[in-house]
Amino acid sequence: MKLTFNLFDFTQKVDYKKEVLAGLTVAMTMIPESLSFAILAGFSPLTGLYAAFIMGLVTAIFGGRPGLVSGGAGATVVVLIALMQSNGIEYVFAAVALAGLIQILVGVFKFGKFIRLVPQPVMFGFVNGLAVIIFMSQLTQFKVQGTETWLSGSPLYIMAGLVVLTILIVIGFPKITKAIPASLVAIIVVFAIVAGFGINTKTVSDIASVAGGFPPFHVPDIPFTFDALKIILPYSLIMACVGLTEGLLTLNLVDEITATKGNGNRECIAQGGANILNGFFFGMGGCPMIAQTLVNLSAGSRARLSGIIAALTILLIILYGAPIIGKLPMAALVGVMMMVAIGTFEWASFKVINKMPKHDIFVGILVAVITVLLHNLALAVLIGVIISALVFAWESAKRIRAKKYIDENGVKHYEIFGPLFFGSTTAFSEKFDVQNDPSEIVIDFKESRINDMSAIDAVHKITERYAKVGKTIHLRHLSEDCRTLLANANSVIEVNILEDPTYRVASSAR
Repeated sequence: MKLTFNLFDFTQKVDYKKEVLAGLTVAMTMIPESLSFAILAGFSPLTGLYAAFIMGLVTAIFGGRPGLVSGGAGATVVVLIALMQSNGIEYVFAAVALAGLIQILVGVFKFGKFIRLVPQPVMFGFVNGLAVIIFMSQLTQFKVQGTETWLSGSPLYIMAGLVVLTILIVIGFPKITKAIPASLVAIIVVFAIVAGFGINTKTVSDIASVAGGFPPFHVPDIPFTFDALKIILPYSLIMACVGLTEGLLTLNLVDEITATKGNGNRECIAQGGANILNGFFFGMGGCPMIAQTLVNLSAGSRARLSGIIAALTILLIILYGAPIIGKLPMAALVGVMMMVAIGTFEWASFKVINKMPKHDIFVGILVAVITVLLHNLALAVLIGVIISALVFAWESAKRIRAKKYIDENGVKHYEIFGPLFFGSTTAFSEKFDVQNDPSEIVIDFKESRINDMSAIDAVHKITERYAKVGKTIHLRHLSEDCRTLLANANSVIEVNILEDPTYRVASSAR
């Protein structure tokens, strides 16, 4: 049955059957992932489920586009591990709420577009580093609970065997049918084997209880002081950046798959609102989840209803399904998360590595290494962007060149090619032969442009050098924005707005 469904400025035809089934499927795949990420960070599993419910519901209704699924994601949770270990869960809730506020400000001021500044090598490194973190974090489940001692003997063999079984099912079941998520089937099968044969192995209830009610309102119990703000602000900034990066990249992916256009700034605001609620309702926060979004789209969802169904399903499980969830074998969740890590890794980066410039390869590897060693995803991305920008500036600086000739009137022409900016000013200055040039010189910017204050200063210095030996310079073919830039700097250079203006150094009297 297809009807018109209107919800907050989106008009769509909704196939209710597909939407409901897609929502149920998404919920079943999100639960083990949210539990695993919460346990990974040392949170109560319930905080993961609360995050999945709150993030899923708020972003499904108010988010930047239909089909996008948000929940308690590993990309943001990994950021908070160090804060949890050093200051405890209350500081985590405060950091999550502050991150949400930052994200709202990003959306309000329409800064979401800056995601396009993240180069592809940086994203390869970021995603690959995240995948390694997720995979390596699962190995802690092979330790005796509450200790640093590794399992041995039968407990180790049982745990390893169940993990391998889970992985095999996740890999093999899609060859039979893709109608049911393979991770869900793997969890059910492993759960049935453990329960049916009475196998003694670690379960979710051994980690913490998942029994709970509706998320209660709770003001984070931290001192409202500047010192407390200094503690949480770095984590909040990192979480906000990571969540927005992950979210806007996922939104772009959905745009490509559905051939529609989402609203990135609206997504920032919805994500921020959801994280603020997380901070005040015992959630660990989160962001859009690529894997669950792809599951949602592959199940046929193209509207907001599936996300709402998924969130409400998780709430029902929190309220009534805790006894069952608590009996889930940890081995099944570990296996699922290992496959999530394998699926997250950009294996395609190996296929193109021999075609990439060396500096791009270096950036990708560096970002991945920083991500793995420091568990600081935002810092890794920031360093990658900075290095990529510096490399771009260096390469652009090498493109500045000049064609030189003397016309029939004895005027020497310098035709400049390439951008004139801070990185190319030295090479630009070296093109001129001040002492041996004739009395009149033309610098033609038809194939160039003046970009910044360093470029203005370079023009100033070259005019000054020629002025000292009594020679005249004409600047030609400046674009309108270049003329404006020079006019705004008229304390340095006098600008006559003519087609071929003459520039001279401004005197100190002016």
